[in-house]
Amino acid sequence: MRAEIESRLLPIAALFLGKISKASASIDIGNVPENLGGGAAGEETLRSTIINITVNVLKFMGLIAVIVIIIAGIRMVISQGDQTAIETSKKIVLYAVIGLILILLAGAIVSFVSEIASDS
Repeated sequence: MRAEIESRLLPIAALFLGKISKASASIDIGNVPENLGGGAAGEETLRSTIINITVNVLKFMGLIAVIVIIIAGIRMVISQGDQTAIETSKKIVLYAVIGLILILLAGAIVSFVSEIASDS
């Protein structure tokens, strides 16, 4: 029975693997500068690349914090009056808001440091 199932699934798996390998071969990773240190080959410097990566990571973390707040709010609404579930949801919202504030502060610090670094 197992050999019969495997013999039927093998061509399907081969078909999907072929599609995946073709898709991965056509992935465009964008404009990657040849010289991350700046200069004639690339317009972006290493500093601006690191700042861009940091800003994007902070944006992603902010998105995750907002999603956690929404999930905790939903858990609070569907707790059906269970006080322990309500208190847990309140703590999750509190910690997520504190995390969001820290993420915003980190973004401000990155912006401030990048402005100072670009002036020198």
